[in-house]
Amino acid sequence: MTGAPPGQGRPALDETIQHPTRLAVAAFLSACDEAEFAAVRDGCQVSDSVLSKTASALEAAGYLDIRKGHVGKRPRTWLSLSPVGRQALDDHLTALQDIVAAARQASTREQAGQSS
Repeated sequence: MTGAPPGQGRPALDETIQHPTRLAVAAFLSACDEAEFAAVRDGCQVSDSVLSKTASALEAAGYLDIRKGHVGKRPRTWLSLSPVGRQALDDHLTALQDIVAAARQASTREQAGQSS
């Protein structure tokens, strides 16, 4: 792969976000300002415990804000990506797109070389 050396001018893959469940949660939350825990759980098709652990990991990284409150007498938890989390997701997706583009370019060159 050619281009800038790692860490120079090009976003790198984010080790925190690259985990599939964390990526799914971040992607889900990127489409809204805030979502209730149950909506994120159902949208990402994970259990309560998996989402709880995932949310804790993203919060520890500064990528997620967790707000607790009540609707009537029922406790509720809302999740939202922090500005840092939104930027981290954007950078991670850019890095993935760069990898895909490089792979496609290499594949195209290889196919062109085989047809010559």
